[in-house]
Amino acid sequence: MFIDRCSVICRRCPRVRCIGLDRFDTVALGQTGAVPEGLEVEIYRRVAETTVGREIREVWVDDRCAPGGVDPALIGAIVTGTIRVGKLLVVETDRVPFGLHFSMAGRLIVDDHAPIERLEYASGDDRAEWDRIVIVFCDGGRLRVNDPRRWCRFLSDPEPDALGPDLLAITQAELAGALAGTRRHLKAVLLDQRAVAGLGNMLVDEILWWAGISPVSTAGALGTAEIDELYRCATEQLPALLARGGSHTGVLSPQVRAGLPPCPRDGAALRREVVAGRTTIWCPGHQIVVR
Repeated sequence: MFIDRCSVICRRCPRVRCIGLDRFDTVALGQTGAVPEGLEVEIYRRVAETTVGREIREVWVDDRCAPGGVDPALIGAIVTGTIRVGKLLVVETDRVPFGLHFSMAGRLIVDDHAPIERLEYASGDDRAEWDRIVIVFCDGGRLRVNDPRRWCRFLSDPEPDALGPDLLAITQAELAGALAGTRRHLKAVLLDQRAVAGLGNMLVDEILWWAGISPVSTAGALGTAEIDELYRCATEQLPALLARGGSHTGVLSPQVRAGLPPCPRDGAALRREVVAGRTTIWCPGHQIVVR
């Protein structure tokens, strides 16, 4: 059935450079409540790494998910590596690379192995009609992006130049520079992919909870001590969350976000409000507002 709908395929393709972490063994985590933030895409990248050395036989992409088409040169190309910057995964080949952006509902599946079994905004079902991107290799294996909402994107010529430093590689000086001189809410800046690539709603709330800084703080008003603490918490908590399985494994888990129990740190009532256009959970007890 796939071969029938897949004959030729699409039309153009890309280039990108990125940050890749050491590979690790992934297992299906049975996750619920996860969304593809930078950590989830890093999990996807590590599984996509298993395609290195394999030759591409066919490519099929839902036209609605491929605004730039697909370069025919991918047919017969050999995968040479995978890289990631923020939420963007790039698969490199000996001819042309291509980029994958998963949005909120896209799951990567390689050879029928899904490192993340369920997402917050998608079903855990793996229906063939939800496949939006399918790469078939000459050995019979497949790389697929399954997305019931069609929000994922196959990117021809993805350019990372507009993105900020990666969430797992940003320096303290880069973080300070991103916050300096702006009157925007702190959360709005941290969600801006031009400031820090890869942070999403749950990760920003989690880091700010650990740092004890309110998301409604004025970003440019943070002093050296607050920036030091924000950076320390980010560099400690992000690798820990990645090791546990992703952005949903923190203190402010999906269950906590839904139920709003007392703050695990000080017992104060957690607050839910919209900040920077996103549902935000924070503790007015220990998270100080910096103006």
